[in-house]
Amino acid sequence: MDLHETRYARTTDGSYIAYQVVGEGPVDVACLLDVFGNLDVLWQEPVFGTLFRGLAESTRLILHDRRATGLSSRNVDAPNLETRVDDLRAVLDAVGSRRPAILGLLEGGASGAMLAATDPGRVSSFAWYGPQARQLWAPDYPWGVGPDHHERNRRALELWGTPGFGSSFTDTNLPGAAEGDPLTDDDLAWIELLSRQTATPDVAARMDRMWYETDVRGLMSSIQAPTLLIQHEGDARGIEEMESIASLIPDARTVVEPGVMLTSGIEHVVEAVRTFLGAEVPHPELETILSTVLFTDIVDSTKIQAEAGDRAWRDLVLKHHAVVRGALSRWRGIENDTAGDGFYATFDGPARAIRCAQDVRDGVRDLGIEIRAGIHAGECEVIDSKCGGLTVSIGARVAGHAGPSEVLVSQTVKDLVAGSGLTFEDAGEHELKGVPDRWRLYRVAA
Repeated sequence: MDLHETRYARTTDGSYIAYQVVGEGPVDVACLLDVFGNLDVLWQEPVFGTLFRGLAESTRLILHDRRATGLSSRNVDAPNLETRVDDLRAVLDAVGSRRPAILGLLEGGASGAMLAATDPGRVSSFAWYGPQARQLWAPDYPWGVGPDHHERNRRALELWGTPGFGSSFTDTNLPGAAEGDPLTDDDLAWIELLSRQTATPDVAARMDRMWYETDVRGLMSSIQAPTLLIQHEGDARGIEEMESIASLIPDARTVVEPGVMLTSGIEHVVEAVRTFLGAEVPHPELETILSTVLFTDIVDSTKIQAEAGDRAWRDLVLKHHAVVRGALSRWRGIENDTAGDGFYATFDGPARAIRCAQDVRDGVRDLGIEIRAGIHAGECEVIDSKCGGLTVSIGARVAGHAGPSEVLVSQTVKDLVAGSGLTFEDAGEHELKGVPDRWRLYRVAA
């Protein structure tokens, strides 16, 4: 039986993330698991065990259970994408891994993509096994599933951890396995065991809902690390999906391996990953980075200044600035510029940007004023250590459409914060001055 030492990384909110470090190879590889996760149990499962042992032979393999699952803190909310990235950073800091290679498994690769896009200096290379940019079907994403499939999946999750869950789960989630390499009774028993050891049914349902509402395509163009996408020949639709995702990532490579996803052929995947991640990769000279931009300003500022007079206005602006800067400090925002009563700040996570905007909105009410805020996420040009480019211009234009005490966000931001506890109201399509196309915006609900 494979039993490896488990330790815990403490996060900023006091949660505990269970992790293991196995192997002593020259390359650090942080492997990000899919939905199933329990470090003590996964080593015993044939496919995961083969993958982990194969990687640990030539690398320093870093594994962790995402919060609310496995050996990590269970008495917490299921994590959204941004929280998963923060927890990964906590584990990497705990083990002293400054610039590891990242290997994402299926949906688990989304958090690796977000880390690579938002913090390029932290990721040496990125491999994604069974890449998925979203789950929901869209006209420009025909590999997603529709409401009928999601409803079947919801019914399957009602059997989570019980006899019958294995076959119900594979019917909705592993069509390639069902068609090309049917699962045995032992395989089904393992799926049922892993589900029980991973999480309770309510947590599983929340994680599924988050993924159903998430779309990470907006991250892809900002991934600068050498990237390898891996799919199996037994999944024709998956291969098409992989090629579509690869077209969004600069210089991404793809490979199609023999066998079927998460069943046969895992040895080929191990060899492909070891070969790809073993290369020495120079530290990038950062020219672009994925960032979330926030713009705020005071509503009716000219009118207020005229009524209050210059001295009172100056005092009011200073108090406003103190509120904004306090919120930026709490939510890890970086002040890029301020002019008069307006602020431009950047964040490494869109949910934090929204929370910061809400914090400012609520804080300035005590001053008798209101602000408007606009938020967008995308690839930014790094100019004199500050973010610039079209993403910044779009963020400013979004803010221009916001009303008093409104926080408006772009579709990209909404797609990245599923599971954050935030709700949105459709604010319609808008033309953004100087920006091509029409843009659908969303109002953050109170």
